[in-house]
Amino acid sequence: MNISVVIALLNEEESLPELINWIDKVMKTNDLSYETILIDDGSTDNSWNIIEELSEKIPQVKGIKFRRNYGKSAALFCGFEASKGDVIITMDADLQDSPDEIPELYKMITEEGYDLVSGWKKKRKDPILSKNLPSKLFNWTARKTHGLKLHDMNCGLKAYSKNVVKNIEVYGDMHRYIPVLAKNAGFTNIGEKIVEHRARKYGVSKFGIDRFINGFLDLFTLAFMSKFGKRPMHFFGLMGTFSFFVGFVILIYLSYAKFVYLQYKMTERPLFFLGLLAVIFGSQLFLTGFIAEMISRSSTERNKYEIDKTI
Repeated sequence: MNISVVIALLNEEESLPELINWIDKVMKTNDLSYETILIDDGSTDNSWNIIEELSEKIPQVKGIKFRRNYGKSAALFCGFEASKGDVIITMDADLQDSPDEIPELYKMITEEGYDLVSGWKKKRKDPILSKNLPSKLFNWTARKTHGLKLHDMNCGLKAYSKNVVKNIEVYGDMHRYIPVLAKNAGFTNIGEKIVEHRARKYGVSKFGIDRFINGFLDLFTLAFMSKFGKRPMHFFGLMGTFSFFVGFVILIYLSYAKFVYLQYKMTERPLFFLGLLAVIFGSQLFLTGFIAEMISRSSTERNKYEIDKTI
């Protein structure tokens, strides 16, 4: 199979028929074998019924239905796991991404040798204050933090080689940083392509202002995880050891001053409390690192989701 199109959706009943027919037309025109995997992330409208109807008309349409809303990362994880194509294309279900971009993205993976190609919505059709400016700030921060020279890290339209999606783990809200996850997994041939961004035709955006706050928090989480995720003791242990050492030296100095120079009332000196606090803080950091190390080695159900139905 040439292509797996993975689409995470939430309450997109109006756009689904048009989107699926458009994808089918593009694939047939370019003689590409494909499947479209639609992941219904707990929709409360008629989306799943439409997916069932579309699957009867178009055999390439497959579906996964969550019992409740887990988020886009969970949906993409399950879609990646189910995909069988040599190249995986992700796109949004709201018709703001154009399926006409798929053949060129496919060629960039298969002929130009990219591991991942991220879309760049150079001319966005979104409101400036609520989406464009926060998005520019977000992408600038991501570039500076992780060193990836991508203009639009969070563009939903992306292409991946099969090896990439089978070797990365998308969890939490990390769908925003899939290029970073791929880079951390050793896939360094990452490019981007300017893609058409269309105005929303149906419905409203499912993401509120909280996505920017959560996005920046996830950015720093990923920066930590990429460096210390497999060895948290190196971070917490180093800080804890340093703090404990500083506190221990302070307390040794105060003890020496008391017993050699007969200086009393040490417990009334601010330095005594600073030393005591440093020892306690250092011990707690060291213990945190030890526990984190144990958790990182034993977590087995981070990506377990309840699936209601499949097609």
